[in-house]
Amino acid sequence: MSLDVFAADEQRDVPVDVMRWVRLARMVLDEEQVPGGAELSLIFVDEQAIADLNERFLGSTGPTDVLAFPMDDDIVPAGRQPDQGGRGPGSPSEAGEPPAMIGDVVVCPSYARREAELRHRSLDDELALLVVHGVLHLLSYDHAEEQETEAMQRRERELLERFRRLEQEG
Repeated sequence: MSLDVFAADEQRDVPVDVMRWVRLARMVLDEEQVPGGAELSLIFVDEQAIADLNERFLGSTGPTDVLAFPMDDDIVPAGRQPDQGGRGPGSPSEAGEPPAMIGDVVVCPSYARREAELRHRSLDDELALLVVHGVLHLLSYDHAEEQETEAMQRRERELLERFRRLEQEG
């Protein structure tokens, strides 16, 4: 079973190579040994959209570079609901496993462009970091405490280096 990354570019401010970032997100899932059949969404939005999400879900004002929204662990079982009494005519007797919905990563390329300029790095490097950072958040990495921050940043560097090598080879 594959690791599916669904992506959408819902902004027009900055050109984005969506498929490149899908490959990166998929590589992170693979490197983190996420089981096959898992799904996540990678969405590129404008500053107004990310500001709205930031305020609505985090209570913060204004735009930001990346947000990660993990999905609940409760996956609805396959089969008929609520009686679980079978799958219906013509269906296999055994229900397939539903995909594990990991969550959504939302990136704001125009905000990232400003951050890249401030940090004296390329927009591509900034977007790569944000994609990795967001996916790692979905996989329970955090940076609330110093030890967590060090572990997350170390893993980000390792994954970004791996992606650069893969791109050079490919």
